Order: sequence, then C-alpha cells, then structure tokens
Amino acid sequence: MAQGIARIGRDTYQTAIEVGGHALTGDEPARNGGANTGPAPYDFVLAGLGACTAITLRMYADRKQWPMEAVDVALHLAPDADGALRIKRVLTFHGALDADQIARMAEIAEKTPVTLTLKGGVRIDTTVG
Repeated sequence: MAQGIARIGRDTYQTAIEVGGHALTGDEPARNGGANTGPAPYDFVLAGLGACTAITLRMYADRKQWPMEAVDVALHLAPDADGALRIKRVLTFHGALDADQIARMAEIAEKTPVTLTLKGGVRIDTTVG
C-alpha cells in the first residue's frame, strides 16, 4: 500500500525521507533544537490527512458532477482539556454546492482512508534489521 524510509545522520534532527518515490526533508523547529529545514513529524501527519481529505472530496464531487470549484481543509492538532490529542478539521467549500451537498461532503470527509486509519489506530511492529 505505501512504503518509505527515513534516515538521520549527525545533523541535528534533519531527516531525509523517501516515500512514494518522493524525497522530503523532515526537521524540528529551532525552538526544539532543529534547523527548521522541513516539516516536523506531526506536520507530516496533518499533511497526509489534509491531502487525503481534499483528494477524496474532489473525487466524490467529480463523480457526482457537483459544482465544487475547490475545497480548503484547515487542520489544527492540539491537546484537549483532558490532555488527549485532537485534530480539528474545518472544511471550506468553494462553488455552488447546496446545503445537502455540503452535508454529504462532511460525511464523506469522516470516511476518508487516512481519517479512518487515524481514528482506528494502526498496529506498528518494530524489528531490528
């Protein structure tokens, strides 16, 4: 389904990432001791969720031939009052969608693959190579 590799050397926190044939750089912001040369790990989580949401909604609107010009997916990750992490996602639709279409798109957003993975959790098996 997906495969990637991350490699860090002696550079403080700068990490070379290859995923899906794309080269990316991960890092930490200066306040955490990094050089801010790329997104931090949680930024990548939000990027994956945002991209999956936007792509799924575009596919759905196209299949239904609905007049969605664009959708913005705003995401914010922060702890709740009880300390549990929560992602707040705000969808802003552009185009002549009616209230029923917007409501259906919000339902679809809750069923995107990355949304379901994050909500359901994922098993991680770690070994030493």
